[in-house]
Amino acid sequence: MFQDLDATLAAMLGSELALSGVAISFAGPDDQYPPSSVALPAVSFFLYDIRENTQLRSSGWDTEVRADRLTVRRRPPARVDCSYLITAWPSDIAPDPAEDEHRLLGEVLKVLLRHRSIPAGYLRGELAGQEPPVPARILAEHQLQSLGEFWQAMGGRPKATLHYGLTLSIDLDDPVEVGPEVREHVVRIGDVPPAEPATARRS
Repeated sequence: MFQDLDATLAAMLGSELALSGVAISFAGPDDQYPPSSVALPAVSFFLYDIRENTQLRSSGWDTEVRADRLTVRRRPPARVDCSYLITAWPSDIAPDPAEDEHRLLGEVLKVLLRHRSIPAGYLRGELAGQEPPVPARILAEHQLQSLGEFWQAMGGRPKATLHYGLTLSIDLDDPVEVGPEVREHVVRIGDVPPAEPATARRS
């Protein structure tokens, strides 16, 4: 699932980023970055926090009627918030690395702000066709307790960052068939037999 989210973001950035030749990486931005498989310039999307969104939790059941008129019931999907720390890494031969880093981060920000939810055409794997659509946001408040402690733990030099959040829907169970569709309700009182259909009466 999370690898599908990574692939989704890579597809969106690969299609809409105004700069060419930029690698999209999901490795942590530690003092060993970039890994040998990533050529600079690059953008790192580091998935650093995953947690259930309890405000969107629902305890009810969803029901639907299929084409064969059978009614099925399923638990609502769980909603899970995923938080990314985004950093930009300029080429080693850039004449002004800080300027290139900020330009790259700015172009990434433009792509992310363009979409309040991930367009369906970019969704990959389990995320394809997800309902509701995957909402996205630049986080006003990140989930890190201390950004300074984070960089210290990563062993790297602090860099300009973006914090990006998305909310996934995760199906927990297969739908359960509960019977045929109910088309009408008949209420009978006392011992009065039901009336015969008009076509069955004799004149």
